[in-house]
Amino acid sequence: MRERDVIKLLRERLPIGDDCAVIPFRKTHLLLTTDMLHRRTDFPDGLTPYTMGWRAVAVSLSDIAAMGGKPLGVVIALGVPQFEQKFLEEFLDGALACCTACQTKLLGGDTDRHSELTVVTTALGEAPKPVLRSGARVEDLVCVTGDLGRTAAALQLLEERDFEQANELLRFLPRLREGQALAPLASSMIDISDGLARSLYLLSEASHVGFRLDATAIPFALEVEELARDQEELFEMGLFFGEDFELLFTLPQEKLLDARRACEFTVIGRVAPKDKGITMQLGAESIILPDRGYEH
Repeated sequence: MRERDVIKLLRERLPIGDDCAVIPFRKTHLLLTTDMLHRRTDFPDGLTPYTMGWRAVAVSLSDIAAMGGKPLGVVIALGVPQFEQKFLEEFLDGALACCTACQTKLLGGDTDRHSELTVVTTALGEAPKPVLRSGARVEDLVCVTGDLGRTAAALQLLEERDFEQANELLRFLPRLREGQALAPLASSMIDISDGLARSLYLLSEASHVGFRLDATAIPFALEVEELARDQEELFEMGLFFGEDFELLFTLPQEKLLDARRACEFTVIGRVAPKDKGITMQLGAESIILPDRGYEH
């Protein structure tokens, strides 16, 4: 089964569909999320243990950001074939540094021996009014934070053995500040872990809308523009590769100025009726954006 088929099956029996589980608690909402990373699929050769620790924490905190939440703490379960002090110390340094940068704490977790390096990270957060994927409305603006394609560029740099720059690109900072600033304003939000195209389809499914994008407005990372050999490769790295962990959100037009004052982002299109599908204007041509992206 493909990952999306597994998720579809789970949705038939479980209340899932956003970046975090939302738990009403007293006068607020708790946010709970968990992520699993493996050596083979998530930690390519050339990554330092420090970057592994940072990234393991950051992927879960990005889910908290996508709901407009404030993180309360993180726990990590770590399985390795063999425990080595140097690896553990560097991994922990990276995890703690990410927590510090995000103004939260690493609270503990679990360790065990495992046939493959495996990291399971769980983050807890809170939000008075979580931003869901289901609130987008026709004619809302479509927006993204930051630049796209950093992970795609980093993996290419790893192949070229530019380890320092690759590791730096992979230590992304979760958009927690932006998520919290946008929470009172955005109508829907998701983090771009599966790629821009796939994330748009996930918002489309949740909000029952379509999207029309302007290809010239999409903000590609400088490294992607330098490494891409042509437009096709530029789009592949920035639209479909995934693991960017920026925020994709929709915004009512009348809230644009307030949002501009709250944080930096780029408007890349508008919400369209569902029957219009998901399209991208490329010069004089309007193309259908394929539903594909990163899958585990």
